[in-house]
Amino acid sequence: MAVLKFRAYYEDDESVYRDIVVKHTQTFADLHSAILKAYEFDNKHAATFYRSNDSWQRGREISLQKYEKEYKAEPLIMSETTIGSEIKDPNQKFIYTYDFVKGWTFLVELINVSKEETPKTSYPSTARTEGIGPAQYGTKSLLGDKFVDIEEKYDLSAGAEGFGREGVSDSVSEAEESEDETFTDEAEDANHEEEY
Repeated sequence: MAVLKFRAYYEDDESVYRDIVVKHTQTFADLHSAILKAYEFDNKHAATFYRSNDSWQRGREISLQKYEKEYKAEPLIMSETTIGSEIKDPNQKFIYTYDFVKGWTFLVELINVSKEETPKTSYPSTARTEGIGPAQYGTKSLLGDKFVDIEEKYDLSAGAEGFGREGVSDSVSEAEESEDETFTDEAEDANHEEEY
């Protein structure tokens, strides 16, 4: 049984990706769930795959369900379509779109085919994680959920355009004034010394 390894890139940042291993007999519904799990997204929205080429053009649609929209050709249904049946190329590509309102798009590329399953691996599975994925809702960072608490506590959105103005201009002008006074005093002292 063939094991396929797909790399799912976040469309806006190619350095953010997840490698997902799946059996060729599993369906696109399995791959759909694996991508969402790898990126920590929920499973509440509409989704579709498009068979693609090297130029990332959208081809035949493999949809979670038939939606109320116009199709050039009837879509295949994810739960009825095995992944192996849609592999036409050793570097097969798919475009995966999730949540049509937000328009999350991932570029999915076949990067490896193995003939042997890894024991103790439950397929589909995330084999590699690179980069911090996008936050499906709100803010996500190295701190994870803790950042939202910090943001609320300290209201980080206030003065977001630059640094605050508190004390900046006053302290600079006071420092400049004291420097000016020092130089003036020294100059006067020097003049007095010359007179004597």
